[in-house]
Amino acid sequence: MKQYTVKNPLRWGMIGCGKVTEVKSAPAYGLVPGFERYGVMARSLDRAKAYAQRHGWPFFTDRADELINHPEIDAVYIATPPDSHLRYALMVAEAGKPCCLEKPMAPTYAESLEIHTAFERRNVPLFVAYYRRSLPRFLQIREWLQEGRIGTVRHISWHKARSASPEDRSGAPNWRTDAQVAPGGYFDDLASHGLDLFTFLLGDMEAAVGLATNQQGLYTAHDAVTGSWIHKSGATGSGSWVFGADAAQDRVTIIGDKGQIHFSVLEEKPIELCTATHQESLTIAHPEHVHQYHVAQMDGHLRGGETHPSTGATALHTSWAMDRILGKNV
Repeated sequence: MKQYTVKNPLRWGMIGCGKVTEVKSAPAYGLVPGFERYGVMARSLDRAKAYAQRHGWPFFTDRADELINHPEIDAVYIATPPDSHLRYALMVAEAGKPCCLEKPMAPTYAESLEIHTAFERRNVPLFVAYYRRSLPRFLQIREWLQEGRIGTVRHISWHKARSASPEDRSGAPNWRTDAQVAPGGYFDDLASHGLDLFTFLLGDMEAAVGLATNQQGLYTAHDAVTGSWIHKSGATGSGSWVFGADAAQDRVTIIGDKGQIHFSVLEEKPIELCTATHQESLTIAHPEHVHQYHVAQMDGHLRGGETHPSTGATALHTSWAMDRILGKNV
């Protein structure tokens, strides 16, 4: 792997300072010895200032170009809703700076491809925040699969359901239910995590199909999606994502010819290994700042270590699968 020459420490700027950055992601950039948090941008200067002062970022601005081109900022984390990812990512690629992009990569495969291509042409590293690829809980599942604990994988299924929230029913602004930002609705925000994880566990897909609709009429995006796919390994897959159900559900089953694995993508539940001769249940907690391992692996990748598991190339494949399941021709 070609090493990308970086400063030590590498100073990060962040575009967007929403809820995900408070605990899940941004604090992790302060835990890696080779990284420093330097600048934050928000569309409101007052909001950027308040965030910077609250979390100890030395620089703040309401202009993306000022942050991206700042001489003291070496890399950029884009933590905005997906409809702005293309615009900001192309600016970062043009500046020649490494980038971590929030998931999903973009609202469509076409935009995701444009982003990926821009960084490839400049030979600049691009990471996407599918951090489940780095979490010990899911690495344990991958280890079970690689050890052949359930034999040859035949099928994976995921059923995800939840009821409409008070916010959904009120019609309050929410990028996750706005078809202009997230055409698939909560599918874009939540199912993207699982579909990306499944390719990490079982390899890329060679075909995917699906149907999407709006059953409740509460917002413009889809609220019910069903899909089927096949991995290049031959394993088949199916999923249903219902966001107007009576109760919450999040259950994945991987079926092999010698056993099964059960787990949740989004909920904090044990992972279970079940065979004819062995039953095992493990509770593996996530770190307080759930991006921690993902961020640490970016440092290793940039300094010539092991290739990061979530790059522009891997996320592009996830975008392709999502578009196919939503019924788009890509």
